[in-house]
Amino acid sequence: MLQILSTIFLVVYSLTIVGVVLVIITDNRNPLKTLPWILVLVLAPGAGLAAYFFFGQNLSKRRIISHRTRKRITTRLEASDTAGAPGIPAQWHPLARLLGRTALAAPLYGSRLTPYADGKSKMEALLEAIAGARRHIHIQYYIFSDDATGRRLRDALAAKAREGVEVRILYDDVGCARVKKAFFEGMRAEGIEVYSFLHVKFPRFTSKVNYRNHRKIAVIDGRVGFVGGMNVADRYVLGIDRGRAARGVWRDTHVRIEGSGVAGLQASFLSDWSATTKRIVGGETYFPVHERLAGNALQILPSGPLGKWRTLLQAVEYAVSRAARRVWIETPYYLPSETLNAALQEAALAGIDVRLMLPERSDSRVVDLASHSYLDDMMQAGVQIAFYTPGFLHSKLLLIDDDLTVVGSANMDFRSFEHNFEVNAFVYDPAFNARMAALYEEDLRRCRPSTPGEWFHRPRTRRWAESFMRIFSPLL
Repeated sequence: MLQILSTIFLVVYSLTIVGVVLVIITDNRNPLKTLPWILVLVLAPGAGLAAYFFFGQNLSKRRIISHRTRKRITTRLEASDTAGAPGIPAQWHPLARLLGRTALAAPLYGSRLTPYADGKSKMEALLEAIAGARRHIHIQYYIFSDDATGRRLRDALAAKAREGVEVRILYDDVGCARVKKAFFEGMRAEGIEVYSFLHVKFPRFTSKVNYRNHRKIAVIDGRVGFVGGMNVADRYVLGIDRGRAARGVWRDTHVRIEGSGVAGLQASFLSDWSATTKRIVGGETYFPVHERLAGNALQILPSGPLGKWRTLLQAVEYAVSRAARRVWIETPYYLPSETLNAALQEAALAGIDVRLMLPERSDSRVVDLASHSYLDDMMQAGVQIAFYTPGFLHSKLLLIDDDLTVVGSANMDFRSFEHNFEVNAFVYDPAFNARMAALYEEDLRRCRPSTPGEWFHRPRTRRWAESFMRIFSPLL
């Protein structure tokens, strides 16, 4: 009897593995993602099957965020007055149309932009804006920690809620997995509306573990907004990461937006709010009319794993392929698509100034190994590679030529391009580009440049480990 049950179990188990492999194949995914999953399932069926149910299922065809709702919320953006608006440079007209067609990202004109290169100044600016709120405050972060920084922001929001200001918070359920629920329950007791995005319930919704909301957005009265790479945690504000193998200074980038550009952040937040709460919030209160504060144009691009198009990846690949003078990148992780990797190498071979800045050491040794496997060809093509040495470079910044800046929450990796919900600002403005280039050059002075002579003589065992981890880079 035991032998019969064992045989039945093996047959069912084998059929399950084969069925999952067939599902992966018929999903028609990128082969670079399909093959690693098949390899994992064949080499380690038990662990591979569990990993697939947690992290591998494809949500692109599920309606987590309704396209109709998103279009309804962004109608006010599309109807904005463009009379007398500064033009988007002709070079980027097709890029602007691409963002509009794939993500309903309307061009927004005349925003005042203030960059922050440290968490302390950004947090002080955010708290100052919150203190001046009169109608509503919308907050969305991947990580909202229950530490000194998180409690300070919580108390500021609670004070405004007691004044009658509408306060809404979205946090990511996995990003805040270590935060006790009592922290958020305390906010609700103060009259704050708090929800987790894609709440993880086991075992029914295990596939949602892999699709996280990585956006960092704050909107105050529809007039002031913040977007970038900084979460709410002490390490961002103190600038020192004391709890993770002493990685040193935490360097990140964030931007304050005043004016019409805030409407793009508002639309992104309200789309996520609708998807999470099943309630639509909108109206003139949330999308006030703005005067022109500067001579620029920008588009706010929310991206995610839903729908047919990978909007952020397409936009970055398109922009890089049309660069004429320079492509400067800051990113904590470099795990690119083959098309993007090739575009950067081709740009460098064509004589364009291509630079890639990475942390000397990130928060994941495995990701570092996979990232470094891409650098041999990059360096041979003429890409200048520098490693930030004071600590962890968490900044996400892309500068193309003298008039396009991309800044936001997305890393240059498969997870941000394929799995996460991200938000980035595409800014068309030479003045802002020059300010961000100055920040880049300041960071460069704190970097160790990597030379071919040094790089190609690293230990052979290290190179083997990098090559092996590259196989799994689409899954990291």
